[in-house]
Amino acid sequence: MMNKQELLDLYNVNLLKLIELSSEITNKHFGNQIEACSIISARTGKCGEDCKYCSQSAHNHAQIECHPLLDLETVRKAALSARENGAVRFSLVTSGRRPSEDDFEHILEMAKVVNSIDGLTCCASLGILTENQMKRLKDAGCVRYHHNINTCASYHPQICTTHTYQDRINTIKLAQKYNMEICCGVIIGMGETREQRAEMALELAQINPCSVPVNILTPIKGTPFQDYSDKITEEEVVKTMCIFRIALPNAQIRFAGGRSSRLSLENQKLCIKAGVNGVITGNYLTTTGVSAKQDKEVFNSLGKVLVS
Repeated sequence: MMNKQELLDLYNVNLLKLIELSSEITNKHFGNQIEACSIISARTGKCGEDCKYCSQSAHNHAQIECHPLLDLETVRKAALSARENGAVRFSLVTSGRRPSEDDFEHILEMAKVVNSIDGLTCCASLGILTENQMKRLKDAGCVRYHHNINTCASYHPQICTTHTYQDRINTIKLAQKYNMEICCGVIIGMGETREQRAEMALELAQINPCSVPVNILTPIKGTPFQDYSDKITEEEVVKTMCIFRIALPNAQIRFAGGRSSRLSLENQKLCIKAGVNGVITGNYLTTTGVSAKQDKEVFNSLGKVLVS
C-alpha cells in the first residue's frame, strides 16, 4: 500500500501521465467494463443528523420535498425501470440515523420486491443500523450495504457532530461481520485539503470496499456549504479520481452525485479513462443526475461495455 506522501506526490504528476498510470491499473483489473446501478430515496428529509452538506438535515434550511417511506408498488416500478435502463444493482436509501422498527419491517419487504426482479441485486443505505437490523437485512436478501465515510477522520468533525467517524466505521464492520459487500465512498470539494483527500484514499483502502462512490459536492441553498462551489477545481477532481484508482486498484470507482453539475463532459470522460468504472445512473437523492441514455452514449464513445 502506498503511503500518504506517495499519494500526495502523484498530484504533482502531469495530468495526462497520471491518467495513463491509473488507466493501466483499471484495464488490468476490470478491462473495458463499466457497471451501472441506480438508487431510490425510499424516505426523504427530516433527518436529525447535522451533516453540513445535506439538504435532508432538519438542522439545515434547504427547501426540499420530504416524504415518508414509499409504498412497495412505487419501489417495484422504479426498480423495473432501473433494470430496463441497464442497472444491475438497485439501492434503497432512507434519511435519518436509522429506521424505526416499523419502517424497517417495511424496508425488508422492499428488499424482497427488488430481489424478485431478474438481473437486479438489492443494496441498501439505511444509516447506522443495529446488529439485529443488519442481520435481518442480510437474511432478506440484501447483499451489499452502502455507508460512506464521507470524508477522512481528521476532517469529519468539520462536517458532522451528531455522529462520529467511528460510528460509521463500526457500521461498516457490522455489515462485514454478516458477510455483506461494502459500498463506501466520499464527498470531495467540502473544503478538505489534498492531504485529507489522500487520507480518505488510505482509509478507504483499510476498509477494502468493493465499490467506492465518489461524490463531488453540489452546494445546496439552505445548507452551511451552499457557497462551497469554489472548493475544488475540475482538474483536481480528475487527479483525485486517478489517485483513488491507484490507491484502490481492486475497487470499483463509481461516479456519484455532482458529476454532471461540477464537471464538463470532457473531464467526465477523462475520469472514465482514468479509472471510473461504475456509475449511479439517473437521479440521486435530492439532486438531478444523468440519464441512462446519456451515459450509454458516453460509454460507447470511449469503448466501454456496460455490464449486463
